Amino acid sequence: MAIPRFFCSVPLASNTTVELPTELAHHAIRVLRLKPDADIVLFNGQGGQYPARLLIDGKNGMAMLGVHDPIEAELAGDITLVQGIPAGDKMDWVIEKAVELGARRLIPIAAQRSVLQLTGERLQKRMQHWNRVAQAASEQCGRNRLMNIDVPSTLRDYLQRPSPGEQTSLFCHPGSSTTLVQAMASAPDRVTLLVGPEGGWSLEEQALVERHALMPVRFGQRVLRTETAGLALIAAISALRGWE
Repeated sequence: MAIPRFFCSVPLASNTTVELPTELAHHAIRVLRLKPDADIVLFNGQGGQYPARLLIDGKNGMAMLGVHDPIEAELAGDITLVQGIPAGDKMDWVIEKAVELGARRLIPIAAQRSVLQLTGERLQKRMQHWNRVAQAASEQCGRNRLMNIDVPSTLRDYLQRPSPGEQTSLFCHPGSSTTLVQAMASAPDRVTLLVGPEGGWSLEEQALVERHALMPVRFGQRVLRTETAGLALIAAISALRGWE
């Protein structure tokens, strides 16, 4: 049986004992029903992980940490997924699988055709939920660093941001004549993928992308759903580049 892994937001250090956050302790003790002295692994997103022993005092939990293990499970390259916000809970799926596939960053876009529009308290709660999804996915897949999830913005606002450096930005478009293999032939190790919501990008948004000279690219002969396209491209790019 695999040793349970937990994201722990408190500072961690080798050979110390830490009190577990209430939600984490509840999950370990009440949900997973772990027993005192159970072996667990903790990570805080800053790199590496800590083998630990679970200590239980009623509803409270503590962990006796061992020596820091610097192991990482990150891709050799840097992939950002710019995702038009889909309807329903499809974004949860996209976040979970993007973490598993190794994306470094996800930027939600409130596109003109996005059904789900988030503001105020609803936005705050959704961001908290999305971050919990990413944390749980990291616990499951063995990543010790969290995928960054930006606060949603419009496509116009996103395109006006300064470039983070040398990168290839690919605009996913099933009608493009450029294939993914062609687009990646001379691309650097930092890649950004733009995927529209259900119904795709509006004509106004497509015009914005053209003015910013992003490279349109298609993947295969079929039209992929919004929750499939970005994930398929992340996997394909990783395979093309030999990133594991």
